[in-house]
Amino acid sequence: MPDGREEISVKVLTKISDIPAEDWDACAGTGNPFVRHAFLNALEESGSVTDKTGWLPQHLYVSDENGQAAACMPIYLKNHSYGEYIFDWGWADAYERAGGSYYPKLQSAVPFTPATGPRMLVREGASDRYYDVLTAGVIQLARQHDVSSLHITFPPKDQWDRLGAAGFMKRTSKQFHWENKGYESFDDFLGELTSRKRKAIKKERRQVQEQGIELHRLTGDELTEDHWDAFYHYYMDTIDRKWGRSYLTREFFSILGETMSDLAMLVIAEHEGKRVAGALNLIGDDTIFGRNWGCTEDFKFLHFEACYYQAIDFAIENKLHWVEAGAQGPHKIQRGYLPREVYSVHWIEDPNFREAVERFVEQERRDVDYEITGLMEYSPYRNTDND
Repeated sequence: MPDGREEISVKVLTKISDIPAEDWDACAGTGNPFVRHAFLNALEESGSVTDKTGWLPQHLYVSDENGQAAACMPIYLKNHSYGEYIFDWGWADAYERAGGSYYPKLQSAVPFTPATGPRMLVREGASDRYYDVLTAGVIQLARQHDVSSLHITFPPKDQWDRLGAAGFMKRTSKQFHWENKGYESFDDFLGELTSRKRKAIKKERRQVQEQGIELHRLTGDELTEDHWDAFYHYYMDTIDRKWGRSYLTREFFSILGETMSDLAMLVIAEHEGKRVAGALNLIGDDTIFGRNWGCTEDFKFLHFEACYYQAIDFAIENKLHWVEAGAQGPHKIQRGYLPREVYSVHWIEDPNFREAVERFVEQERRDVDYEITGLMEYSPYRNTDND
C-alpha cells in the first residue's frame, strides 16, 4: 500500500503466462524487446528458463485499487550464477567458505541477455510510488525465501540511482556500444574515423566480399522455420566449440519467430549458395541489440561483418541511435564501438558480508571508471583538428 488511501495488490507468479500479455506490456512499454511479455514467455515456454535449468520465475505483479495492472518486475530464484554476465562467483565462493549458503539467490534480469533495459516496469501515467512498491516487494520476497542476496542487473541509470537511494549497493561494469550521430550512410560514419581505422574497416569489409560471401538481413515475414533451423545449427556449433553450454532451446527460436518476428533481425551469410553463418539481433525503439552468433566454417572477418557492420548499417538505415553488441570485446573499439558504463545493484541481508562486498564494489566502480578513461584513448574517431 503506497499510502493510506489506495489499496493495491502485489502477487508473485511462477509463470509469466499467468499474467495477461496486454497487462504486462502496458507496464513494460515498447522501447525494449527483452522485457516484452512475448520474449520472456518464449524463454519459459521453450524450456530455456525453468526450475530445471535453475531459473524459477518469481515475477512481481502489482495492480491498483481498480484491479488495473500498475507495475511488474521479472524475477527469478536461482541456484547458480550462469547466464547473467555480471559476475558474482567470487562473492559466492567467499560466502560459502565463511560457512554461509550463497544459493539460492534472487535475480531480476532478462535471462541470458546482457542488455540494458528497465527492470522495474511501471505503467505510463502511474504514480512513481509504484517504484517504491516494487522495491519493498522484491526485498520482502528475498526475505521470504531466506536468500543470501538479491541482484538487479543491467537496469538503466535512473533505476540504478533510484535503487541505490533505497539502500542497494551500486555496481558498474562496461560494454562497447556504437552511437549513431545522425549518419546518413556507413560512409558518413567512416568519415568520422582516423584514416588508418577507416582503411582497416574498408579492408575487412572488402575481404569478406572477396571470399565470395553474400549477406542477407531478414526480418518479419521473411523469417521462416528453415532460417531458424539453420541459425540454431550455427548457434549450437559455436557453443560446442567455445563454451560447451547452451542456454536456448531450438523451440525458443520458433516461438520468437511466431511472436516477435517484427522485432528480430537475422543476418544470414551464404558462401557458394550455402548458408554458413548467422547473427541474431533484436530491435528496440532506439537501439538494435546484437544477441547470438554462430558459424560452421571459418571466414576471415566474417564475424565483424555479420555482427558489427551489418548492425551499424541497419541502425543507420532505420534511424536507430545505438547498437549494443553484447558482452566483452575491447576489439570492438577499433570498429567504432566505444566503452560505456552498464549497471547493476545488489542487496545483501548479512551485515558482515554486505560490508565486505560494499568495499569491493566501491573500489570496482573506481577501477571501471579508470579503465573506461584509458580505453577511450584508443578511440578510432578523429579529432576535429587533425586526421
